[in-house]
Amino acid sequence: MNPLSIVQLLVLAALWGGSFLFIRIGVTDFGVAPLMALRVGIGALFLFAMLVLRRSSGEALRTIRARVWPLLVVGVLNSAAPFCLFAYAELTLSAGVTSVINATTPLWGAVVAFLWLKDRLSGLRVAGLAIGFAGVLALVWDQVATPHGASATPATTALAAAAGLGATLCYGIAASYTKRHLMGVDSLTVAAGTMLCATVLLLPFAIYYWPAAPVSLDAWGSVIALGVACTGVAYMMFYHLISVIGPARTITVTFVIPVFGILWGAMFLSEHVSLGMVKACVIILVGTALATGVIKRLPGMGARPASASAKQ
Repeated sequence: MNPLSIVQLLVLAALWGGSFLFIRIGVTDFGVAPLMALRVGIGALFLFAMLVLRRSSGEALRTIRARVWPLLVVGVLNSAAPFCLFAYAELTLSAGVTSVINATTPLWGAVVAFLWLKDRLSGLRVAGLAIGFAGVLALVWDQVATPHGASATPATTALAAAAGLGATLCYGIAASYTKRHLMGVDSLTVAAGTMLCATVLLLPFAIYYWPAAPVSLDAWGSVIALGVACTGVAYMMFYHLISVIGPARTITVTFVIPVFGILWGAMFLSEHVSLGMVKACVIILVGTALATGVIKRLPGMGARPASASAKQ
């Protein structure tokens, strides 16, 4: 991987890590549905603008009409539902904690691919799944034991963590669904089409739940940053990296997002970072690395002798 690609991966991780910061700032004023409807709506406008600049908007619209139902499903699973679940979670949990929970996405992706697409799971990958979800339990326990905020109770904290895990489960299902039903479709068209579908789905809820009180400038700034930087620009970078360095290397961005999520939360929101939270984050990332095959063998597990492998 060349230095430019590494820098782009870090920028992408910083943008997606920042999304948890902006959600935390915006959700209190906007509420869940209005904030996320604005996010996907602004993201859709940005992505369609990119298609126009690329002079492929006409072809993209034809593809969207032809694949409207698969795009609608992915719009729900990859945008509308998980974005709302994360926003709900951040009514209770910190930006740093939700960014760590987001790191479980590849774990769910591996489970769903195994159950649905019959992808093979080695013993090491199964161990990674167990370690990763043990890290989630450790993180939830740390938050339940020391809830933050006047409205945070063990019950609301556990429910918020469950919402975050529900969001990452949606991402995992969306990955397998996309692989089965949208393979070969231009990635930018998929991103724009799913954002458009998510916007249409969330718009009625946004109108119904639109806040009665005036929305602060900080909240407006957050939703604009969410839509343009953390959705439009980030998706562009993500698909560019997939085309340049491949999906396996691009997915390693998952390991860096929690670092930025915790960092931005501590820097700009003065969020408390406990030792238990850091330990849980490390456990989750180690489990994810094993489950996704980033770590292919543990130290001391060298290659087998040629004579042994010849007998297989």
